[in-house]
Amino acid sequence: MDIRIEPYIHYNDAEIEGLYRSVGWTSYLRREELLREAYAASLMTLAAYQGERLCGIIRGVGDGVSVLYIQDLLVLPEYQRRGIGSKLLEQMLAAFPDVNQTVLLTDDTEATIGFYEKAGFRKVNDVGLRAFIRLHACYS
Repeated sequence: MDIRIEPYIHYNDAEIEGLYRSVGWTSYLRREELLREAYAASLMTLAAYQGERLCGIIRGVGDGVSVLYIQDLLVLPEYQRRGIGSKLLEQMLAAFPDVNQTVLLTDDTEATIGFYEKAGFRKVNDVGLRAFIRLHACYS
C-alpha cells in the first residue's frame, strides 16, 4: 500500500465530511463552518493519501513550544490497523520535538488506550494530574 503523508493545505468539505462521518464523529459536522475555521486556525494538519484519496488526517493545535494538542486523528475504517495513524502521529510529533507537553483526549476504549500508550502517551491520572473539559451544548 503506497500511502503518502503531506501537509493538508486545501480544505475540502466533501472529503473531510466523508472522513468524519466514516468514523462516527458526526457532532463535528453539525457546524461545518466551525470545523472549516478550526482547520484554518490549526498549528499543523497532516493528511494521509492513497493516490488522491484522503484516508487519514491529524490536526495539531497549540503554540508548538509549551503545548501541542492533538485535536483529531482519524483514519478511514478500511485503512485502519495498517500503520497510517501511527505514521501521522509520528510525523506530527517529529515536527515539534522540543514541545513541553503533548496532550489529547480520546475514546475510553482498549484499542485507543493501547494505541496511544504504545506511542508513549500516559494516562493523566498515572502522572498525578487531573483532566477537565467543558463542552459546548452541541457537542455534549
